[in-house]
Amino acid sequence: MRVIFLCLAIPGKIIKIEKGFATIDYSGEQRKASTELVDVEPGDYVIVQAQFVIQKIPEKEALEAIKVWQKR
Repeated sequence: MRVIFLCLAIPGKIIKIEKGFATIDYSGEQRKASTELVDVEPGDYVIVQAQFVIQKIPEKEALEAIKVWQKR
């Protein structure tokens, strides 16, 4: 039997960046992630994997995804 795990990434908004780490807000919960892989700035919406920002996404797409997620 083979088991496959899938990860669902929720967009977060960068609220500040200090010393290569972004503080990211997820609807009131804040977490930190490295900005080493992607060029980002405060106000950007991002996807994080394993505590690294891996992708910057357009605000419109991020807000739509957050809205759908909050309906659950």
